[in-house]
Amino acid sequence: MRQNPSFTLADIAEIRRVIDGNPWATIVSAAPDGLVASHYVVLLDEDRDDLTIVGHVGRPDDLIHGMGERELLVMFQGPHGYISPGWYGGAQAVPTWNYTAVHLAGIPEILSADENLAVLDRLVDRFEGRMPEPRRMWERPNDEAFVNRMAAGTVGFRLTPTRVVAKRKLSQNKSAETIETVIEALSEQGPYANAALAAEMRRAQDARTGVQR
Repeated sequence: MRQNPSFTLADIAEIRRVIDGNPWATIVSAAPDGLVASHYVVLLDEDRDDLTIVGHVGRPDDLIHGMGERELLVMFQGPHGYISPGWYGGAQAVPTWNYTAVHLAGIPEILSADENLAVLDRLVDRFEGRMPEPRRMWERPNDEAFVNRMAAGTVGFRLTPTRVVAKRKLSQNKSAETIETVIEALSEQGPYANAALAAEMRRAQDARTGVQR
């Protein structure tokens, strides 16, 4: 991802927020036969306060990606959407796309079987916990043999990135008035209504102007 100083996202807390809120990641590596990509849920390492992430891949994706041997690029996509030039008033303009994205790169560490189980358990709790009647990993009808058999088909990893590129392109190069117009357009009904993107733009704009809500 090409970086642009106007759109650089450098705040670690904000990058962590983007990762935590958008855990469905794209994992890319350069295999001997060309680039390969996979899609998995990835979480921040709860024992760290940096950008270290943990996750798992299913076998044989670990071999396809050369897990533990080759560099991985892990990409997170935050809120994004179409921006009409009509929202810029009478100024000359072309359509664009606003977005927030985070790229982490590095060589991952392979987790032990017990560490992998802990990550899988945390993944289940993270998402199943929102259900009215959660089905935890270790609860019936699952038993220990079933859980261990399922876990054996996965390879856990921890990645502390050696390269980070984070970008928040949210009309920062426009006037405050134009930004407000775009936020309003995204918040209203219409073919490109996008409440999540409007909220992301509002958050970024408030941070720039020092407004607390």
